[in-house]
Amino acid sequence: MSESTERPPVRLYLVRHGQTEWSLTGQHTGRTDIPLTTQGEDEARTLVPLLRNVEFSHVFSSPLQRARQTSELAGLGDAVEVLPALAEWAYGAYEGLRSAEIRQQRPGWNIFRDGCPDGESPEQITARIDQLIAHLLTLSGNVALFAHGHIGGVLATRWLGQPLTETGHFPLATASLSVLGLDPKHSNVPIICAWNLTPGRGFLEHL
Repeated sequence: MSESTERPPVRLYLVRHGQTEWSLTGQHTGRTDIPLTTQGEDEARTLVPLLRNVEFSHVFSSPLQRARQTSELAGLGDAVEVLPALAEWAYGAYEGLRSAEIRQQRPGWNIFRDGCPDGESPEQITARIDQLIAHLLTLSGNVALFAHGHIGGVLATRWLGQPLTETGHFPLATASLSVLGLDPKHSNVPIICAWNLTPGRGFLEHL
């Protein structure tokens, strides 16, 4: 009898980049390509013990430097491939603004329902991430994704098949690690294996 050639199911290790000047101040940072702060670099290095014992079949990063820097400082820079679909939401006219400033102009604004003028709409974001998930599901094994706060939340929401308006339930801290997978007993059921882990707030012994 020949050995089974069944591929292991994909498991996504989603990492939000470390702190930047704008993440510290709460400014929407879409395509503005700013680097990590010194603290953000230190945060990225704390990911090393969470990732070093994981064997990755693929390592992908957003093209923006804050994500690429994080992948390098987390110890996976040698294996990283840039994946444009992981870029942060394009905020258009709201780039650089804080949520409170946006709501002064547009009371009740919710990015996941309303999108951004001159930027990406919820429909465009949903289509982009659904296409990304379809691609990721063709892969197998552990896949690292270095990305951003809003796009990471959208990825989790759509991974679970939920509407984009649910994304607010999935906040991500800087330099956090989350894990998305498939239920081992029901391989067609997507699950969240771990969410928003940072050193000192949970480790991966249970994964």
